[in-house]
Amino acid sequence: MIISLIVAMDESRGIGKKGRLPWHLRSDLQRFKQETMGHHLIMGRKTFESIGRALPGRVMIVITRNHEFRIPNGYIAHSIEDALAIAENHNENEVFIIGGGNIFAQTITIADRIYLTQVHTVSQADVFFPELELTSWQEIEVQTYPADNYNQYAFTFKLLEKKLC
Repeated sequence: MIISLIVAMDESRGIGKKGRLPWHLRSDLQRFKQETMGHHLIMGRKTFESIGRALPGRVMIVITRNHEFRIPNGYIAHSIEDALAIAENHNENEVFIIGGGNIFAQTITIADRIYLTQVHTVSQADVFFPELELTSWQEIEVQTYPADNYNQYAFTFKLLEKKLC
């Protein structure tokens, strides 16, 4: 099973502000939907709560330490390993880690791919993506877009794959 991170971050690695994305990029939201449709999504509880609902066409797996926490039409896990096992037991071929910062920090070393949206701004973020050792990753695709009526800032889509040692 391929383990993929999917993230939008600013030039300072900022990914969130007060439980929300610090920008509005319609193209990024469309890419997220396109790439993740039909797959399992692993996230922390705060990320799930910021989304506010199960996303149609995807299987939600929420990691939390709270043994009482429940979600409709999804799964609860109490560790990264448990979450990955749920996806694997459902014969998932590519699982997507969607955040937040703590979950990304726990999974960046085991990830095979990163679907990265580099937002060309510096926001007042309060949650950050971990340091990315770029020498360990190969850029497979790179596409840059200007800001427009639907995208608040210019941005670059990148697909990174972990280099084989």
